[in-house]
Amino acid sequence: MNKFFTVIFLLFTSVLLFSQTGKPFVLGVIEEIQSKELGENRILNIYLPEGYKAEDATKYPVIYLLDGSADEDFIHIAGLVQFNSFEWINQVPKSIVVGIATVDRRRDFTFPTSIEKDQKRYATSGHSDKFIAFIEKELQPFIDKKYKTTASKTIIGQSLGGLLETEILLKKPTLFTHYIIVSPSIWWNNGSILGQDSPLFQENFPQETAVYIAVGKEGLTPTEIPRVMEVDANLLAEKIKASKSKNIKVFFDYLPQENHGTILHPAVSNAFKFFNPKVQE
Repeated sequence: MNKFFTVIFLLFTSVLLFSQTGKPFVLGVIEEIQSKELGENRILNIYLPEGYKAEDATKYPVIYLLDGSADEDFIHIAGLVQFNSFEWINQVPKSIVVGIATVDRRRDFTFPTSIEKDQKRYATSGHSDKFIAFIEKELQPFIDKKYKTTASKTIIGQSLGGLLETEILLKKPTLFTHYIIVSPSIWWNNGSILGQDSPLFQENFPQETAVYIAVGKEGLTPTEIPRVMEVDANLLAEKIKASKSKNIKVFFDYLPQENHGTILHPAVSNAFKFFNPKVQE
């Protein structure tokens, strides 16, 4: 019995000492931005690259991440960016990562739908216009003012996040220079986004824009009229490839070994390779 209490005492002492001497591991910065467009405060998780100093003249590209909460995709995507920017890897330039913490992704990432079942199932849906206005009028200006940024802006999103990206790409394509669209929920409103016209398709579209679209082996979508994720993603890629502008680059990536739950990490890694191809020596 005495041995038992001795072990408990030692464990308690170890925990106490650790709590007194241990230091927190800091991955980034947490910002809070008040949004008039959304009528609420939003949390931003921000990763700053090694060597970042506010007083230096050096500026950095920005990667915006949807579903960017600490318990969502922020940590592993920030890790991918850090790894790929190591000098011995040199797959992406050192970049700032801005994770937009989720509040209500069904509300923020979807436009209105005419499908009654989805209106009931996703009762808060249909307000992507406000979220896009938040990105354009509040978020990007906030980041550009507070941090040392270049004109290079990437956005990453999956599923409904990929749907939102697609809407931004077609309606306001100059908001970002690089789009990483993973397993997009094109099925929303029975694929109506595929009929959306866009300045992106015009011959005189001026901005160099790179679009990476990935999908895994994902099958049928949760819709009354059967749709297939792989087919929808392919249709989107072909739609964008048909642009008359020479400034649009499209990369379609089918990852049959991945599913809807596993695809994001390898897809983002592949996107970095597509966007920054290494010259063979």
